[in-house]
Amino acid sequence: MQRRSLFQAGAGLAATAFSGAAPALAQPARAGTLRFVPQANLTALDPIWTSAIVTQMHGYHVYDTLYALDGRLRPQPQMAEGHEVSADGRIWRIRLREGLKFHDGSPVRAVDCAASLARWAKRDPFGQILVTSVDEWRAADDRTLEIRLKRPFPLLLEALAKPDANVPFIMPERLATTDANTQVSEVMGSGPFRFVANEFVSGSRVVYAKNEAYVPRPEPASGAAGGKVAHFARVEWHILPDPATAAAALQAGEVDWLDQPLSDLIPTLTRSRDIEVGVLAEAGIMSIMRLNHLQAPFNNVKVRQAVALAVEQEDYMRATLGNDRSIWRTCHSLFPCGTPLGVENLSEFNAPPRSLDRARAALQASGYNGEKVVIINPTDFPLIGPHGLITADRLRRIGMNVELAETDWGTVVQRRVRKEPVERGGWSIFHTYGSSLGYLNPAVSSLVKGPGENGWFGWYDSPRAQALVQDWLDAPDAERQQALANELNKLAQDDVATIPLGQFTIRSAWRKRITGHLKGSMPYPWGVRPV
Repeated sequence: MQRRSLFQAGAGLAATAFSGAAPALAQPARAGTLRFVPQANLTALDPIWTSAIVTQMHGYHVYDTLYALDGRLRPQPQMAEGHEVSADGRIWRIRLREGLKFHDGSPVRAVDCAASLARWAKRDPFGQILVTSVDEWRAADDRTLEIRLKRPFPLLLEALAKPDANVPFIMPERLATTDANTQVSEVMGSGPFRFVANEFVSGSRVVYAKNEAYVPRPEPASGAAGGKVAHFARVEWHILPDPATAAAALQAGEVDWLDQPLSDLIPTLTRSRDIEVGVLAEAGIMSIMRLNHLQAPFNNVKVRQAVALAVEQEDYMRATLGNDRSIWRTCHSLFPCGTPLGVENLSEFNAPPRSLDRARAALQASGYNGEKVVIINPTDFPLIGPHGLITADRLRRIGMNVELAETDWGTVVQRRVRKEPVERGGWSIFHTYGSSLGYLNPAVSSLVKGPGENGWFGWYDSPRAQALVQDWLDAPDAERQQALANELNKLAQDDVATIPLGQFTIRSAWRKRITGHLKGSMPYPWGVRPV
């Protein structure tokens, strides 16, 4: 595959997938402090251990990456000064920029990068593909990372520039040697802000202070790349799970930036002369339902298929986003609609007609034996919480034994890592969403890969899916790639690896006294400044 096409297939996705145009951007702030309301509470602090978007947002404040995608979705050097590749494509030498330091003042070394990437590759779906080609991550010297490959991997830069969960952030070696299935014990990065641990109160406030020692790149900021200039001495996250309270705080000037205002409140915010509403993640978002393939009843593919037949995407989209079809659409592909691989209705289980009667009959024929289905669902996340309620209702109506376990999002994030049966604290279903860029193709997407217990939560196991991913990477041309992607898309839908729930754009809101917001897969703290 040509390098430029890996992520750039998603460029213009929002314009293709939605009829509404994205508004412009801008916001407000108290002197020296940017007050931000994130999408959810921050409970997990390790962006390698979890793929939760709020933790990746936290990661972008604190950490930096070797490479990053710019606004045109091209990999650009970030911590790297540049690289060279051997003639046979099997040795990459990446030179670090001078003067890189962690927040404790220690220098960033190539050995830190080697350990960080090795740990990341154990958790991230793209990293898991890359690592099969890696012979060794090593430091040639303090400023030269050497990646020795068993065979050429042309998409190496795309992997290192991955913009969404899990982002290959660089940590000190002493932390990066932590087991990938265990959270690191300390937040220590080299990014434009440092985490203020003694002011962190989960459920209330997260604080970041400007890293005065950070030296931004000379290029203008673009997406996650370029010069990350911090214009505020302090960034405060205010955790306000009630949407009306968060909107009122923005209107009153008590906070400056609201990441995800409730759709019903957008008209009120738009009417305010002091507030601007805009779309920053132009590539769009995909909502999904993830089933636990390790445990009954969803270790039975026929039971999973019955659930897929019960899903009506319009119900899920309207429950969280209302009736404004300019910001959402149905999409029955596991690759984003509006992109070359976003082919719908390849499987009978994701194609109409779907109905509760058909789902009920499929469940009765599946061998389902009344096993409890535990849906872990957040009460403090308006773009996810309603989905759990809909799923619980529909599954009860087709005859399933359902328990709706409602908690805060942080507890969902902590619980979804558990592989035990539901009787011992496990789970059956959770709902979430992610940037369409993270699901764009077989290389980056966790929704279609089948590595089993080494994979993403839900642990879909399919050697055939894994083989198709590798075949797609090795395909000689776009035509062959399309055919393989369609085959993989259909297989993952037939197996119900993941159930797609629709595609949408998120509108953010901010006071007009701040500006400089960058477009990308999530809100970035650099570049934002007082007007």
